[in-house]
Amino acid sequence: MVNNAVGGFLSFLNLQKRFSPLTVLNYESDLKQFFLFIDDEIPRSELGEITYQDIRSFVASLIDQGIAPSSVNRKLSALKSFFRYLLAKEIITADPAGRIPGPKIPKRLPVFADENQMQNIFSKVRFGNDFEGVRNKLIIDILYQTGIRRAELISLKENDVDIYNLQLKVLGKGKKERIVPFDIALKRNLETYLHVKKEGQLSNPCLLVTIKNKPLSASLVTRIVTSVLGQVTTNKKKSPHVLRHTFATHLLNNGADINAVKELLGHSSLSATQIYTHNTIDKLKKSYNQAHPRSGN
Repeated sequence: MVNNAVGGFLSFLNLQKRFSPLTVLNYESDLKQFFLFIDDEIPRSELGEITYQDIRSFVASLIDQGIAPSSVNRKLSALKSFFRYLLAKEIITADPAGRIPGPKIPKRLPVFADENQMQNIFSKVRFGNDFEGVRNKLIIDILYQTGIRRAELISLKENDVDIYNLQLKVLGKGKKERIVPFDIALKRNLETYLHVKKEGQLSNPCLLVTIKNKPLSASLVTRIVTSVLGQVTTNKKKSPHVLRHTFATHLLNNGADINAVKELLGHSSLSATQIYTHNTIDKLKKSYNQAHPRSGN
């Protein structure tokens, strides 16, 4: 019963909701963890027997294990989606997860590199002129110039690159397409990379590939970005998402409209973009304190 219900739910996420394979995999893992907990701690033979208190106990156990609030909330979100699905399919008659609050997440400001550090990447870091060096430089340039996500970068095809109009076609979350512009410097790096790729007889339609003509893995992209950022910044976080944060912060600091940044990032709501205004506000405060006669300076 449980396996069939979970299988149907995952197919629903994949085929109807069009969730990414990674998201579906995460939901599957979260549900598996929940049902292992139920089997060990609160044996239930039927889905309809699972109660509000059972799910509260599961959430409490995660918190007791020191699981981060963001991870707990993700697992709770998976459970809520699952039980809503069961309710809609009339497999259960009441939703035991709907009213359960998740733990509060401490507000964290996004980590980003400053403009000088990014300039140092392109002026001082030695990437090399071989295929991997040219590719790695392009990876950094695309992530910083476009702000796309790691998964979006990996899924780029050569046909998604419009060299002449200086724009990328990006397939984002929920299979939503958006167009992201880039500048002439990235155009040159793209042309150099495509030339080296062709010389190496690497015919994979994916834009970014390995020397063996395979698509890049998420872990390889992370290792490349971490290595490069480690040469210019002492920030603890050096992931591809740091370059997305850097893209957004630098745009806003230099006067970009927040709604435009929202569209470039592929955010569905403005609130997701507003986390990047923190540094703009800090910059305004600094200017105020330096210039206003009543600022106390």
